[in-house]
Amino acid sequence: MPLTIDYLINETQGEEHSLPCIKCTGKTTHKVLTSVDVRGNESDDDYLFSWSTDNQIIQCLGCKTISFRKASSNSEDYGYDENGYYDVDQKLYPSRIDGIKGIGNETRYLPSKVRQIYKETLMALSNQAPVLAGIGLRALLETVCKEKNAKGHNLLKKIDNLISIGVLTSANAAILHKIRTLGNVAAHKVKPHSDTQLSLAMDIVEHLLKNIYILPKQVESEFEVESEFEDDV
Repeated sequence: MPLTIDYLINETQGEEHSLPCIKCTGKTTHKVLTSVDVRGNESDDDYLFSWSTDNQIIQCLGCKTISFRKASSNSEDYGYDENGYYDVDQKLYPSRIDGIKGIGNETRYLPSKVRQIYKETLMALSNQAPVLAGIGLRALLETVCKEKNAKGHNLLKKIDNLISIGVLTSANAAILHKIRTLGNVAAHKVKPHSDTQLSLAMDIVEHLLKNIYILPKQVESEFEVESEFEDDV
């Protein structure tokens, strides 16, 4: 079966795609700055198989961030509309999903163990590993409880104890119990949750981290000068 492979430089240069951005919120238009586009064919008298892989350096037209897109398709994965189309398998580097940005440089305010678990959970979520992401969210709650010396023989009791020691409100604890349950299902039943559920859970956990660790450190840093000049009363 004859095989031909062609390497084309900038065949897809200038294309624009609506993609999740690393920094912007939601999807933005990305432009292909440069590309190496591979085209292949295998054939005999009765059969033709063709495939393509576009390796693209792309730039968000909003924040100007540079990243990488790899888009692959082949003649076996062919769908139909009024014009016909190839199904495209798309991978983005660094990995991300729509709506997930993370807390960026603010992770420096987190305790080291909390920061490590947070980064690993974010990586699992961005790389579409939903079971691991669910387990990571639960582990993140466990780590926060341990760092705050919460008491209790299980995570349920420890989260409730965070109310007693003034770290959480009752309403916030009730929300975290939902994430605890999500993590339990992922760990014990190996059940993946949807991107929407995991994205919302991560948003909630990030708000928790900001309220417990990040905002207090930022306030302390920004207002320490003013406190030196505070009048005695």
